[in-house]
Amino acid sequence: MKKLRKLGMKKSYLFLLFCVVIFSTALSQQRPYYTQYILNNFIINPAVAGIENYTDIKLSHRQQWVGINDAPATTYFTFHKPFKRGEYDVETATSSRPMGQNPRGSAYWQNYEAADPHHGIGFTFINDRTGPLVRTAITATYAYHIGLGPQTNLSAGVSAGFSQMRLDAAKLDFGDIDVDPAVSGAGILNRFRPDISAGLWLYSKNYFIGLAAQQVVAQNLTFSDNTVALQGGRLVPHMFLSAGYRMMMGEDFVFLPSMQLRYISGIPVDVDLNLKWQYQDIFWVGGSARLRTGFAAMAGMNISNNLNIGYSYDLSTGRLGTVTRGTHEIVIGFLLNNKYGDWCPRALW
Repeated sequence: MKKLRKLGMKKSYLFLLFCVVIFSTALSQQRPYYTQYILNNFIINPAVAGIENYTDIKLSHRQQWVGINDAPATTYFTFHKPFKRGEYDVETATSSRPMGQNPRGSAYWQNYEAADPHHGIGFTFINDRTGPLVRTAITATYAYHIGLGPQTNLSAGVSAGFSQMRLDAAKLDFGDIDVDPAVSGAGILNRFRPDISAGLWLYSKNYFIGLAAQQVVAQNLTFSDNTVALQGGRLVPHMFLSAGYRMMMGEDFVFLPSMQLRYISGIPVDVDLNLKWQYQDIFWVGGSARLRTGFAAMAGMNISNNLNIGYSYDLSTGRLGTVTRGTHEIVIGFLLNNKYGDWCPRALW
């Protein structure tokens, strides 16, 4: 631990190499972290594809551990929409916005009905960079939504594509330590692997429960054919259990607690607890506590029925918090073909 603290304070490549090793073995989180997944559950669970009445596009950038050289930086683009769901050129409570009134008040939710059975499609692009290691993933998604009751839906989805793991050996800096000859002078090393995820999503007007598995197919990963190595790296499945509840607080405010459990073989279960307060369908503030790693504050605004934005700031606890100025994440959303004129999601809140 003294070595880790020393490396972190010097903000050196060795510290980041340690992080790369940690994130690249079977005993670690191998997928990117997101703070504002509550704005885009599709980035976690493919069953969410097509859940709303419009085309949902999200752009996000996350700069992690500001102040540490070559710390993780994650950028993603997601797209999903209902497929052949029918026409929606109709007036609803959210199509007009009377001054001082909440279009998403109690009267709106009394008329909530489960969606008709329909298909959803989606696409995801992720670029996750940590020092010399870059992971790029491209996947396509299909989901199907069915009604289980007057106000309850269940969807199932699967994503399939590939991941490219790219190691720039020229960026490996061990100081006075001899570099492993297996990668020394090797230039840029690339490895391609299939990337498959699957999920279920149960949702109604007041709650949601989701179960997802990412990196379903466990695979070996190594950047060297050196047979002296005792054990190669391994990509292992990641499991996510999500749940949330919507509570009206008068006519203008909504309280939205949620949680997420993450399970990866070989490490303790990680837990997020999230709180979100929303005023009408205009703006929201929230917070998140992540077991053992830190806290986050969040805020966002629905600027129009075609544009919304969210921002979060993470504060790390423990020794890591002494060498970093936190983590910034921004999410920009576009609602295309929004025939209902909704300012905020109906099924994902």
